[in-house]
Amino acid sequence: MAKDLVIVESPAKARTVGRFLGGKYTAKASMGHVRDLPRRKIGVEVADRSFKPTYQIPSDKRKIVSELKAAAKEAETIYLATDPDREGEAISWHLINAANMANSNVKRVVFHEITQDAIREAFENPREIDQNLVDAQQARRVLDRLVGYELSPVLWKKVRRGLSAGRVQSITVRLIVDRERENLAFNPEEFWKIEAVLGKQPQNGTALQQFTATLRGPKGHKGSFKVANATEANRITTDIDDADFLVDSVSKRQTSTRPTAPFTTSTLQQEAWRKLRFTARRTMSVAQQLYEGLPIGNEGSVGLITYMRTDSTTVANSAVQETRTYIGHTFGPDYLPKSPRMFTKKTRGAQEAHEAIRPTSITREPESIKSYLNNDQARLYGMIWRRMLASQMADALIDRTTIDISAVSQSNAKYDFRTQGQVLKFPGFRAVYMEDRDDAVNDDSTESTDLPELKKGEALSCHKITKDQRFTEPPPRYSEATLVKELEENGIGRPSTYAPTIATVQERDYVRKEKGRFSPTKLGFAVNDLLMTHFPNILDVDFTAKVEENLDEIASGERQWVPMLKEFYDPFNQSVVTATREAERVPRDQIDEESEEVCEKCERPMVIKSGRFGRFLSCSGFPDCRNSRPILNKIGVQCPEDGADIVERRQRGPRGKRFYGCSNYPACDFAVNRRPLPQPCPECNKLLVASGRENGACTVCKFKGPIPEEGQVDNELETENKDP
Repeated sequence: MAKDLVIVESPAKARTVGRFLGGKYTAKASMGHVRDLPRRKIGVEVADRSFKPTYQIPSDKRKIVSELKAAAKEAETIYLATDPDREGEAISWHLINAANMANSNVKRVVFHEITQDAIREAFENPREIDQNLVDAQQARRVLDRLVGYELSPVLWKKVRRGLSAGRVQSITVRLIVDRERENLAFNPEEFWKIEAVLGKQPQNGTALQQFTATLRGPKGHKGSFKVANATEANRITTDIDDADFLVDSVSKRQTSTRPTAPFTTSTLQQEAWRKLRFTARRTMSVAQQLYEGLPIGNEGSVGLITYMRTDSTTVANSAVQETRTYIGHTFGPDYLPKSPRMFTKKTRGAQEAHEAIRPTSITREPESIKSYLNNDQARLYGMIWRRMLASQMADALIDRTTIDISAVSQSNAKYDFRTQGQVLKFPGFRAVYMEDRDDAVNDDSTESTDLPELKKGEALSCHKITKDQRFTEPPPRYSEATLVKELEENGIGRPSTYAPTIATVQERDYVRKEKGRFSPTKLGFAVNDLLMTHFPNILDVDFTAKVEENLDEIASGERQWVPMLKEFYDPFNQSVVTATREAERVPRDQIDEESEEVCEKCERPMVIKSGRFGRFLSCSGFPDCRNSRPILNKIGVQCPEDGADIVERRQRGPRGKRFYGCSNYPACDFAVNRRPLPQPCPECNKLLVASGRENGACTVCKFKGPIPEEGQVDNELETENKDP
């Protein structure tokens, strides 16, 4: 009897789905898309404005398509179980056309979690391909092809051959460039923070309780107050040096804080950067593994989280009830709100079609499955599990105290000081999870967790007056978290685009990340400025968000995709013609970065260029001198083989993996995959490499443990070598 065929994207998903379905089904993987636009030509009919795409089966997918075609002929029914989003819908549509399934019994099944119940329900309720979702994905692909294919030649003429531009990538670069220019133009302003270390007078042998209060301004001053310079700071501190301090008022109130919603794609990427230092791409890769299924002991392969590309905070009622039951049994009734929590999404362009990202079962505790996961999987799953659990827990209760204090100086001048404190009275959801913050906020208040009991009119002793010079700071450069947040809030792209967009602008060397923050390269500045001059719409935040709204309307059937493309393309194409004409009249910009290196062949300065495999040094005398060499990024550790510097390198290819090797290569071929540490092994004094964030592993002996402090190894070895 012929088996039914189920097609998914990946082998891992095929194994998990196949296990749940049983022997009546054969599950196979398409390995992602099986058709796409051609690589070396535009592949879109623009002359007649039909925008008809020409799809091809890539050479590396022809064998897979042949196997799927043969399997489809033998199957009684074909179930297309690709991911539950527009891209997944388009993959299913392409599979029908690529594998000649049009006359077969083809059904589309959709599930947002890979569990027994979800898969059974999906197969009991199959549907047809949703052509509106397919058209929305086609419109996005064609639109991005038109933009990239027509913008890139302009960059070749004006900036450098081989460059490319993309619709969402270009606006991402603009955000980073604009922030960098804000920093460059920022003029820091001086201000001084003045504080008093005060104490409650001891009574009946009690110990002195000290706390710090911050100057708010002269008594009765309205509006903001700032001590602008050292002269003013010295005048005030001198005046209040012997001041009398009295309590003006004591205000106490209890506040509550609510937990945050379960994760969406955006918030998952943001929090994974804050807590785990995962890039958006790394986060999505690990989340994909958790979604598609991993072998968990006797359970076999099982999906651990729901679908990870979503901007919805909605959670299924069954999952909410399961979570509330777990909270009641594990934490007790005080931690359980009277009614389930409901969350709504307020981000621009948010869609509510999917669920939030959550564990497929809250009873599958992180510790119980930790041994079956690698480190990345365990850490990300634990974060998703705790966030979902906390989202249905009781509020945290905090007692806040504000104390206003008067200082009367010897000159009879009066000043206002304030101190604030808070005490956590009931942890609620904070017993499980707290969301991290992106950047420190300038805050001139002093907040203590332990203030003495004070009453109005009570005299205080002053133990010290301090003054601290500070300067206003520019807005910080974007991190992975804040950049994703900015893209989402402005409606730029969709959940599935954040990770590849951020990776792409780095691979093209338009943007670099230094100490976890993005900054534009000289090339990035040049490309951005050219596009801003000739294509302001493409780099306009509101325009880009409007395009996303149009795509949403196509997906919902409210709009046709070809007229939408025509509306975009005609003015865009005219801008391309004008920009190309102007670019031909103006010489190409010189955008190479300067370096401190000198060409060993002709002694002219070396400059930094970007190529297919990243940045490299090239002689500024090119083409007269064609000398070039890789950039050596020294890490401060010597090679154990010949004592030369160990440098950071990358394998060939745009996504080559990082490794560390001797700078004398090829004379010395020493190399390791993990970053060498400056501290030697505490057991054998050989080279130590990083093993996680806080541990090291020896490259010679079996040592693996905490990284020793600087000098610790030398001291220990010296002690061992002393005569008894």
